[in-house]
Amino acid sequence: MQYLALIYAGEGEDDVDMETLIGQYRAFEEQAAKVILGGNALEAVSTATSVRVRKGKSELIDGPFAETKEQLGGYYLLECKDLDEALLWAAKIPTARYGTIEVRPIMMIE
Repeated sequence: MQYLALIYAGEGEDDVDMETLIGQYRAFEEQAAKVILGGNALEAVSTATSVRVRKGKSELIDGPFAETKEQLGGYYLLECKDLDEALLWAAKIPTARYGTIEVRPIMMIE
């Protein structure tokens, strides 16, 4: 089964410097290579543009639509035998120490 691990944290709330954090992510990716199908980090939330359509018209909003303490910073697509395995891998993502990792199954439409 496939699961998306969404990585949330407050910007600037890293518990180590960026170089160390990147090294920790590289180590995690090496360890989890057998289950990671893909993933990426996202640019800062200040670079976001939100789109919504109301009454047939598009509205564009610079920055995030919702004000939240934690923002989506990246994701991994995992191939695991079940949710328990996906949760074990999610707990090893470095940002789990101070942020939140949301794990959601990928909907399989046949």
